Amino acid sequence: MGHLTYLGLLAGCLVVTAPLEIVLRVRVYARWRRLLLAVAPVFVVFVAWVLYAIAEGHWDYSAVRTLGLRLPGGIPVEEVLFFLVVPVCAVLALEAVRKATGWDAGYPADEAER
Repeated sequence: MGHLTYLGLLAGCLVVTAPLEIVLRVRVYARWRRLLLAVAPVFVVFVAWVLYAIAEGHWDYSAVRTLGLRLPGGIPVEEVLFFLVVPVCAVLALEAVRKATGWDAGYPADEAER
């Protein structure tokens, strides 16, 4: 079961934050273009950084805690998913705080609804 550890943590992040979409109606998934614009730059930069770090021997990933499925460059599939899941969960959390508190987070409410 240890090989599912990383994947389980990612699933847990999604399970904990996904209800925010429904309960608070934050509409993060409904505004998928905006979500993509928020997540894509982070994804590209961090995947490139990890690929560089792997190539240089700065770090590696435990075969015991991952599925063992590696993508080109030696990056585990879980690490690629990490760079999608964590930013999505962060956006969900931010939008939930905005909705619950009325905080504008630096942009007007009418702009946020687009």
